[in-house]
Amino acid sequence: MEDCLGTAADRGVRIVTNAGGLNPAGLAAALTALADRLGLRTRIGYVTGDAVDHPGALVANAYLGAFGIASCLTAGADVVVTGRVTDASLVVGPAIAHFGWDRADLDALAGATVAGHILECGAQATGGNFSFFTELPDGGRRPGFPVAEVHADGSSVITKHPGTGGAVTVDTVTAQLVYEVGAPAYLGPDVVTHLDTVTLTPDGPDRVRVSGVRGTPPPPTLKVGVNTIGGYRNAMTFVLGGLDIDAKAALVRTQLEDAVGKDGLEFVLTRTEDGALLLAHIRDGDPKRAGRRFSAAAVELALASYPGCTLTTPPGDATPYGAFTSATVPQCPHLAIHPDGTAVAIPHRPSARKGPFLCKIR
Repeated sequence: MEDCLGTAADRGVRIVTNAGGLNPAGLAAALTALADRLGLRTRIGYVTGDAVDHPGALVANAYLGAFGIASCLTAGADVVVTGRVTDASLVVGPAIAHFGWDRADLDALAGATVAGHILECGAQATGGNFSFFTELPDGGRRPGFPVAEVHADGSSVITKHPGTGGAVTVDTVTAQLVYEVGAPAYLGPDVVTHLDTVTLTPDGPDRVRVSGVRGTPPPPTLKVGVNTIGGYRNAMTFVLGGLDIDAKAALVRTQLEDAVGKDGLEFVLTRTEDGALLLAHIRDGDPKRAGRRFSAAAVELALASYPGCTLTTPPGDATPYGAFTSATVPQCPHLAIHPDGTAVAIPHRPSARKGPFLCKIR
């Protein structure tokens, strides 16, 4: 941002980013300090309330929608920072603010969601990771970033800047459109987007029109990313040289399983020019078993295993690893903090669901 904030201000470009992590207020404050240091009058807003309580979680974040972003933009923000929002919300929010949509404009919201979904992985819509990359004008060497021209009815044209690599075709856009989706009814916090209603048509060189998208009311719940401690892990790497590589690897495997048990043990044999490396990896809920009990057992094989036994690593303790799973919570309000510090509650679309809500704004 230090490199580009001044250019954005000069050109009237407004920025929306979900880079706020666990502390969007902190990032907004840091950006305000940066703007002050650069002598810029940048107005910064942020969206918070994605952190929710969830049993057993170190941290849990709900995927919020686009109306908090739109509220900040309507209030004059030049930069909007969010915590967890859906990737598509970064496009839907500016469209809501620009066209004045409300929650009843379901088809328009769905169309903008499709545009956001196409943009969310950057160059994947312009030939990045494309199965037919050899057919691209530059062979997929340096694809440009996609741009969405969103219209008042939610339809859009996907394109890219002239002179950039890759291509925007019905095929490249389709490849991204079906990326990371399940059923045709694509659930979102503001609208259910029906991907089986999307029509893609060529609209000139490196231009694809997206139209016909239909939307229905969103579900009564939000998706939540739940982070927990998954357990503990450790790894030791054996160097295997000479003859009988497979037999040497089998011997180490048997000896380690005898020493610490089979549960959670994984072995990966990688061939090299001169021999092979055997990675022994363990995961367990017990830090002692995954720690020195495992690594010491590996080192103790140095004089009691295959000829020439050696390792690339000394014995060490286990380290914790995280586990990411998803869950749902009932839709609940969150907050848009405008550039002047005003906190505005962003209501959710009412649903028929009754009962106690677990959602709590932090």
